Amino acid sequence: MAVHAVESATTAVSLGSAVALSCRECGERFDLGPVFACSSCFGPLEVAYELPAGDPEELRRRIEAGPASIWRYAPLLPVPADVAEKPNLNPGFTKLVRADNLARELGVTGGLYVKDDSGNPTHSFKDRVVAIAVEAARAFGFTTLSCSSTGNLAGAVGAAAARAGFKSCVFIPHDLEAGKVVMAAVYGGDLVGIEGTYDDVNRFCSELIGDPLGEGWGFVNVNLRPYYGEGSKTLAYEICEQLGWRLPDQIVVPIASGSQLTKIDKGLKELVALGLVEDRPYKIFGAQAEGCSPVSRAFKDGHDVVRPVKPDTIAKSLAIGNPADGPYVLDIARRTGGAVEDVTDEEIVDAIRLLARTEGVFAETAGGVTVGVTRKLIENGQLDPALTTVVLNTGDGLKTLDAVAAGPTATIRPSLDAFRAAGL
Repeated sequence: MAVHAVESATTAVSLGSAVALSCRECGERFDLGPVFACSSCFGPLEVAYELPAGDPEELRRRIEAGPASIWRYAPLLPVPADVAEKPNLNPGFTKLVRADNLARELGVTGGLYVKDDSGNPTHSFKDRVVAIAVEAARAFGFTTLSCSSTGNLAGAVGAAAARAGFKSCVFIPHDLEAGKVVMAAVYGGDLVGIEGTYDDVNRFCSELIGDPLGEGWGFVNVNLRPYYGEGSKTLAYEICEQLGWRLPDQIVVPIASGSQLTKIDKGLKELVALGLVEDRPYKIFGAQAEGCSPVSRAFKDGHDVVRPVKPDTIAKSLAIGNPADGPYVLDIARRTGGAVEDVTDEEIVDAIRLLARTEGVFAETAGGVTVGVTRKLIENGQLDPALTTVVLNTGDGLKTLDAVAAGPTATIRPSLDAFRAAGL
């Protein structure tokens, strides 16, 4: 298949085993560059590789001997070989928590795990995707990092830019949670609130890319999106390695744009193709908040088209009313025998409390969505409690404090009598 040249900020690009960009719809290939849509059919572009060949056991040993970050998987990512030596936040290799207490509450007997990505440098999974985008931005000669964000990505871009020596200017809806606003602003870059929803912010960024004002800017989730999205594959890699190099039977993933779910599926398939894990069936389930559930609605209605909605939910990190990868999420859920489900704001809060009470993990609202959906899927008979199940928590509850009302059990005088009187 012919590879077409694209306009690029550089003529010589070295991004490891990445060899081209490939259209997910028509398969047409293009040179590596800062583009995200096929010029023939306007389908989304993703990175194509020449992955390492040879003995799987040797590749496993190389990975296990690597750094305790996503860079242990550098041969499978669009990054230069010396990426671990560059100034970056070194995200990844977060804890896979065996959640036996939660399993008992939910009636899971086959093994329940929480992949807790709140342990990343800015306390969300977005550090993974931004780290890959930074390497693409270096390769293409950009000087400013930017993004449209529902909050977590803004903080991840601000921090990564500060560490890597880029300028940053990020755009968010004006009404985000205070914790996420502070985290995005503290790194010294420009933070711009846009009056409107995330979809309004995203449209504005798409316009800015084509304007002289955006010259030299790498928008991590727009013109660098093919590379950025590859960071989510590392969740799949880590889960399988942490399970002893085996696929989970079931995995529950939150849906915002849907990119994370599609890339986790891509990562699992790559591990199978490389012989790093045994090829056997797995199911992928998508989780949404009822107040922004266009993919869940399409799945339940048997539709292939995802109709946009206006978000109205406390799970603001998932509040994307027109998810770009929604149709691909539907395909994956149906192909693997999974499902897409949603939960109310009340169920989200209850699930946040449940995870905190049983496992000592304080999840942000997106984690409440995945735990709440897991419980609902078990009750509906769609998720098999006898199988190994991994649930994603993609961020820290300290970012969404407004969602959960909590305080002292009692306030007393500093005396034993007062403590006895409180009846604790």
